[in-house]
Amino acid sequence: MMQELIAAIDLGSNSFRLQVGRIVNDQIYPLDGLKESVRLAAGLSPGKLLDAASQQRGLVALQRFNERLRGFAPEAVRAVATNTLRVAKNSPAFLVKAEAALGVPIEVIAGREEARLIYVGVAHTLPNPHRQQLVVDIGGGSTEFIIGKSFEPLQLGSLYMGCVHYSLEYFPQGRIDKHCLREAEMAARGELQTIAHAYRETGWEDAVGSSGSAKALAEILEQNGFSDSGITREGLERLRAALLRAGSLDRLQLAGLRSDRLPVLLGGFSIMSAVFQEFGLERMVFSEGALRLGVLYDLLGRYHHHDLRDATVASFVSRYGIDRKQAEEVGATACFLLSRLLPETKDPEHPDRRFLQWAAMLHEIGISVAHSSYHKHSAYILANADMPGFSRMDQGRLARVVLAHRGKLERVGAIDPDSRDWLLIVCLRLAALIHRARDGRGIPPIDIERNGRDFVVGVADGWLQKLPLTAASIEEEQRQWQSVGRKLLLRTKPVLLEAE
Repeated sequence: MMQELIAAIDLGSNSFRLQVGRIVNDQIYPLDGLKESVRLAAGLSPGKLLDAASQQRGLVALQRFNERLRGFAPEAVRAVATNTLRVAKNSPAFLVKAEAALGVPIEVIAGREEARLIYVGVAHTLPNPHRQQLVVDIGGGSTEFIIGKSFEPLQLGSLYMGCVHYSLEYFPQGRIDKHCLREAEMAARGELQTIAHAYRETGWEDAVGSSGSAKALAEILEQNGFSDSGITREGLERLRAALLRAGSLDRLQLAGLRSDRLPVLLGGFSIMSAVFQEFGLERMVFSEGALRLGVLYDLLGRYHHHDLRDATVASFVSRYGIDRKQAEEVGATACFLLSRLLPETKDPEHPDRRFLQWAAMLHEIGISVAHSSYHKHSAYILANADMPGFSRMDQGRLARVVLAHRGKLERVGAIDPDSRDWLLIVCLRLAALIHRARDGRGIPPIDIERNGRDFVVGVADGWLQKLPLTAASIEEEQRQWQSVGRKLLLRTKPVLLEAE
């Protein structure tokens, strides 16, 4: 019986959470969890800059998580960041400090990817996941909406409205009156109208709420007798009356209301009320499944070599009509060259090898737009498309490597000189150049090694004399590497090299 520990960290807009799970066969059993109320979104200025106080709260929380993660293998931990770190202009600088505090890389994920992971987490907690479910997850900075069935999402959406954002904007002093509530609810309904029709067309059998706001509202409604179970339309109306009677947060007395939820209660209530009105809901159940559980199950899939990113790449190859044979040939040569530069990438599961393989499979995706400057179109698609399983950083890395696979290297000259991306780029450029003729020649008699930041390419004696176009292309390639302050040296060798 397989038993291993894995961990997920969710850097949310309201709370940072760490979840440790134990793998038993193909199931995850939550073992330990930590929560820190960081209220990151509260530190976001109108100019979309995180203030020093919110950053410090986040770093302190991550330092505590770091202690709990000691002893975990790097591949057994995954950290994701959501809306506030998606929109903050200074998030790159904060993430450098955050990764140092946490001790593991942090991925900023797109809204639809967040929605997918939430659904994965929720679906694994539902009594009957084969029923069609509407899942609503009100976070601190955004709200995710998913319709899914049998572990597969049918609709994925993310709207820029969250309990922290709405609490600060519509209830700044904690005052509660009909005008404030109406303003907040109407703003939320305006956002919801952009997706409501499509979601009603798809339909659902059950409505499910996940994460902190839904949990807090369910507990308040149940413990005050406003609802017999879960969140109901009638219960929300009775809570509305109680909020208006209190008139302000500091006079609010409700059973089940925790102190850490008080600052964001009104924003969460307004959004949930708008959801019930716009989607015509009468009842919603609460699920303990959420983003961090979805991250754990996604990590489990990677453990078992069922990485969703492979399925996404295969889907893109089919959808965009990519020449699979050519992509595979370029990928094989590129990965062979990378293994000469980094022997550890002979392992098919090595992260750098996998990225290079994905980049090779997708480097011609832009031809579907236009052949002229197709590498630019490829990079744009990879940076901006919805790619399930890939974080924003994953997509950014793919886009950079693919953009650099042909043409001027100066376009990516800002990449850190010590970044391994340069190794992926040189391997992909050479492979694409060598296989330009699309003649199925296989891995050629070629080798490569590093000399500091320069590269030395070895070719079999006499090989290039038979390929004048390839020889001319390599000469141009040498000039391109000089333009970014590196050398690409060419040497002939008497003995043919063979791929291992």
